[in-house]
Amino acid sequence: MAKTFREWNVEQSWLLPPSVMDFVPPDHLAHFVRDTVREQLDLFEILASYEQEERGYPPYHPVMMSALLLYAYCQGVYSSRRIARACQERVDFMAVTGLNRPDFRTVSDFRKRHLQALGGLFVQVLQLCRRAGLVSLGHVALDGTKIKANANKHKAMSYGRMSESERRLRQEVRSWFDKAAAADAAEDREHANRRGDELPDWVADKQRRIQKIREARAALEAEAAAHGQAAPKPKAQRNFTDSDSRIMKSGSDYVQAYNAQAAVDEKAQVILAQDLSNNASDALQLDPMLGQIKANLGRQARELSADAGYCSEGNLALLARRHVRPYLATGRQRHGQASATSRTNRQLGARVSAMRTSLARAGRRSRYRLRKQLPEPVFGQIKQARGFRQFLLRGLSNVKGEWSLICTVHNLLKLAKAQRGG
Repeated sequence: MAKTFREWNVEQSWLLPPSVMDFVPPDHLAHFVRDTVREQLDLFEILASYEQEERGYPPYHPVMMSALLLYAYCQGVYSSRRIARACQERVDFMAVTGLNRPDFRTVSDFRKRHLQALGGLFVQVLQLCRRAGLVSLGHVALDGTKIKANANKHKAMSYGRMSESERRLRQEVRSWFDKAAAADAAEDREHANRRGDELPDWVADKQRRIQKIREARAALEAEAAAHGQAAPKPKAQRNFTDSDSRIMKSGSDYVQAYNAQAAVDEKAQVILAQDLSNNASDALQLDPMLGQIKANLGRQARELSADAGYCSEGNLALLARRHVRPYLATGRQRHGQASATSRTNRQLGARVSAMRTSLARAGRRSRYRLRKQLPEPVFGQIKQARGFRQFLLRGLSNVKGEWSLICTVHNLLKLAKAQRGG
């Protein structure tokens, strides 16, 4: 007897249209993100921007577009083209959009237009996490990670090379004009109906490059003047693709990058504060991050741990003024210094020396151990699990908004896991 199979008829029409609520299981993340955006987030800033627009073809609903972007980021889908394709091919995306299918330009334009407002949702989602009991403000760990800019490091040039390159390019262009002037008659025959004095593409490119170099030099000189320097350092660099990004060390390599910061709470690895800069040093980030924790949550953390990049006399004094107990690494002792601890401590400032002694006495029982258990897994989830290793946008302001959106999604996923009992 032949085996009976379930019917499979791809041409069969549905008597009643399906509901998007049935596309994925009731406890699916798509439902959670869509309903959270619709019911719990205040999108007034985004909605208000449409009130003054002239009448025309109705745009996609901004709340739906916001939910789509947040859900796409939760799934590690960042490209506007991939998001648009998912709206056509993936039922979980259809459950969010209600079968709307915005094209990639619509997705890209919405993100660019409302990037700052979308980044501002970070505080709202953080407050939801707090109400869900995911924030303790007991021990907070602060760390930074270098994330690649949307620019190639080989498109950067140092201030010292700019003058040399500009001079060489001017000579090449001048040489071409000299040769052209000496060969007018031959060019008339060669170019026929053309005038014969058009610039070759390579000359036009060199002239544009000279202009870019001049603009980059002027920007570096203005930056140096703003810091009270007579002239930029010869090794000071500027990238021609994303001029705000900087070459930074990441692991054993150097990358064109930004320095992304996150302060992570010990209870559920929720990000309490986030920021981004184009300064590779972490030391300057501690003060604004502490201020953001207080502004976001109304009170300060009791303890804070961070690596040696944040440790200085000034930062330890700042933590003392804010009544935050510090656990800051003071740097590793070099080989041969273990027997000269007292001499080494005398070379340090009083607060740094006391911090080193305190950490040494506590040993493995020190609360400093929490530092590696908090921000590093968070950065791993962002970079590895969700595949965010390079910014899509360019310019410091845009990249700040993009990082805020990434951190918002991280907290949204923590909230979803808690409410689904995962």
